[in-house]
Formats: sequence, structure tokens, C-alpha cells
Amino acid sequence: MKRILIVGTGGTIASKKHDLGLRPELTIDELVKLINIPKDICSLEGTTIMNIDSTNMTPDKWFIIANHIKQNYELFDGFVITHGTDTMAYTAAALTYIFYNLNKPVIITGSQYPITEAYTDGIQNLTEAVYFAMESISGVFICFDGDLIAGTRATKIKTRSYDAFESVNFPVVAQIKHHKVKYETRILDQFLQKEKFDPLEIRRKYNDRILVIKMIPGMHTDIFDFIKEHYEGVIIESFGLGGIPNNEYSIAIKLNELIEAGIVVVLTTQCLEEGVEYGVYEVGSLLPQDKTIIAGDFNTETLVAKTMIAMGNFNTIEEIKEYIEKPHTYLPK
Repeated sequence: MKRILIVGTGGTIASKKHDLGLRPELTIDELVKLINIPKDICSLEGTTIMNIDSTNMTPDKWFIIANHIKQNYELFDGFVITHGTDTMAYTAAALTYIFYNLNKPVIITGSQYPITEAYTDGIQNLTEAVYFAMESISGVFICFDGDLIAGTRATKIKTRSYDAFESVNFPVVAQIKHHKVKYETRILDQFLQKEKFDPLEIRRKYNDRILVIKMIPGMHTDIFDFIKEHYEGVIIESFGLGGIPNNEYSIAIKLNELIEAGIVVVLTTQCLEEGVEYGVYEVGSLLPQDKTIIAGDFNTETLVAKTMIAMGNFNTIEEIKEYIEKPHTYLPK
């Protein structure tokens, strides 16, 4: 019988209504009482390590979650984390890069509506997360509305609907219906548990002195002078395949100044699908390729977490660039 640990962090799933709106306050024990898991298929234990709205999730709390799982890693076969939806994708990506040698499933789930409401999706999501946690897979995933999404590929696309998350530039890893799991066979090999593996370790450093800047037409450049003085990294959501204005606004010049000053510059796109590619257009070839980090098809949530982890654990731009640009998940050719 599999042993599953459910770790509570708050979010809508654990919320109750108050005068000013929803507030997380239910414990994991209260959540578990509401789901229907036959006692003969797994042993469930739960603990609440924080009870926050996920809007208040921060990088230091990622490490509290990671450390709790590491402390209990040898005692359980799989882990479920209940979490608010608004920053769930950031946490999923962060835990993916904080852990290494992870050889068990870590499933993050939550709901669009509190678990005590009649129309909640929390009971379904939490139940299905437990079933996924009993599978012989490894990695960090989001379980939502029957889909299992790789932790580095999820983004929230809807604020109210049950199908709130999408897998970006990568297939959904698996789907569950009537408690039966069906995998996407093209990518399954990436997520199967290994027979031989080293002990779980976690990276313990991060650097959160980064900003995400979305390009807009006519954007003024003084923000980049501010970044040079106060930040150590910036993620640029460029136009299309990676276009950076080189007209009278001279944003390309300012980004080159940041790079020369040692600021980590990551180039991505505002488009949700298909990613950024260096040098297709002239306006996408204005930054030094050897010192600019080209994000490929990563989504912004993953880039934020991965850049923070990379800047905290590597010293040179070459090391940071190599780490960020290397895909954690990939589509077979």
C-alpha cells in the first residue's frame, strides 16, 4: 500500500468566506475528510505547513515546502501539495529546479472554488492528485481538472473556469477519468521512476533581484537605468519571435548597456505558444548572443523561478545561460 503525504499551504481550496472575501483557514485534516479515497488503496497523512492566499507566496516559502518534503522523503511514496491557483505555476516550476535527484511524484493541486462549496472543483482535484501521487512517476506536476501538467510547462489561463491551467508548448503528461490514468506515451519516458538513483537533494540559494518587463509600443527607456542600479536580472517579454525596438526609443541600446554592466538579461516573448528564436528578424539580432539568455519556448512563470535559482547557484553569465537555456522537458523528434 502506497503512503501519500498531503502538504497544505492554503489557497482557495482551503478558504472560507469572510466580510472582506475568501480567506484560507481549513487544515489538511479538514480537506481530507471531504475526499473519497478507499482506505485499502493507500495510506494518507496530512500536515498544514502554512495557510496563505497564494498571492502571498514568496521564494523563501518555496524552500519551506521543499524542505518539508525532503524531511519526509524516505517515509512516503508520493506527495500532494494543496496550493492557491494564482501562483501555483511559479511554485511548480520553482520546486522542479530546487529539487534534484527527485524520484517520486510531487503533485500540486488546488481549486477555483472552496472545497466546502456545493459547486467546488476541490474534491475532484484533490482526489485525482492523490491517485496521481500513487503512480510510478517522478517529478513535480500540477493536477487540475483531470490533467497532469509538467511543473515547468503550466500556466494559468482562466480566472474562474475549472480548466484553469494549460500546458504550454508541451503535451499534457497524463489525464485521469474515473480514477484511471492515461499517459501521453511520447513523453512518458521522461517521467518514469528510475531503478537506480541518488538521494534527494535541494538547492538552497536563490536571487530574487529580478524584474519582468513587457515591451509595449513607444516604451520609454528610463526604466532600464533604474534596473541597472537596483536589480541583477531582467526578463524581457519581447514582441513576436524576439523583436527589440531599435528606433528612436533605443531599447536595444539600453539592454546592451545592462548586459555590459553584468545584469542577467533573459529574452522571451509575449506570445504564449511556440517561443522566441534569436536572429530571425534584424530587430531580434541586436543583443550579443553569447551573453543574452534566449528563453526558447519556456513560459514566463518557469523563467522567473529558473532565473532566480540559476542566479543564486551560479557565478558567471556563461553558467547561468547554460542552466536556463537547457530544457527540463522536451518533445522527442
